[in-house]
Amino acid sequence: MSRLFKRPVLLSGTSRTDAGVHALDQKASFVTDLGIPTEKLPLVINNALCAEEAGPFAKAPVRILDACEMPADFHARFSCKGKKYIYKIKAGCGSNGVSDSRETAHSLVFDRNYVYHVGESLNIEAMQQAAKYLIGEHDFKSFESSGGNPRETTVRRIFDAEVIDLSSEAVNAGSTSEVLPQDMEIHISGDGFLYNMVRIITGTLVETGQGKRKPEDIIEIMEAKDRAKAGHTAPPYGLYLAEVYY
Repeated sequence: MSRLFKRPVLLSGTSRTDAGVHALDQKASFVTDLGIPTEKLPLVINNALCAEEAGPFAKAPVRILDACEMPADFHARFSCKGKKYIYKIKAGCGSNGVSDSRETAHSLVFDRNYVYHVGESLNIEAMQQAAKYLIGEHDFKSFESSGGNPRETTVRRIFDAEVIDLSSEAVNAGSTSEVLPQDMEIHISGDGFLYNMVRIITGTLVETGQGKRKPEDIIEIMEAKDRAKAGHTAPPYGLYLAEVYY
């Protein structure tokens, strides 16, 4: 934008996501006098972004969806009251029982950077029960990775947490019943999130679905305030910043 409008533009984003994480509804704010109608900004910026990509059919990895004028005291980050994340999982992708991103029978190459492939089927009901214990105000220290910016407090309020089953359990293929991969999404919203918090929650829920943990273990994990008590950190590419609340 600074190059496009030939003046310094300081852009403040709502959320800083890890490399590989996606955003469906990222927000950003800036203060400047551009001299063009605000509603024209998406078209102008999107065209400029695409022009910087190589190839005649290239598309930019970022697309501006909308632009509007806000009050002078508005800030995309500090005015934010909460966020919603979605984590996408495809489970039962193969018979190797591997719960990571290695190659499995049904893992499509087109999904490789957008879905967490888990080799074995998961107990979605157990995951749904575990997610309920996350709702409310708790200390989520156990779900924070080291390396992030120091926080004044690790207490956060989770508005809602649910595991949604998007798939059918099986399809009848002639005389045999072929078990299909499970498609599911974890939806979680709250007033704020710690470093890698949603990814660690996801890893813990996946381990619950694998039978390695009981749903009620979530309570003990939060009380421990110890990262080592929680599950693995799920890969970044299944995570989406879905909505920002003001």
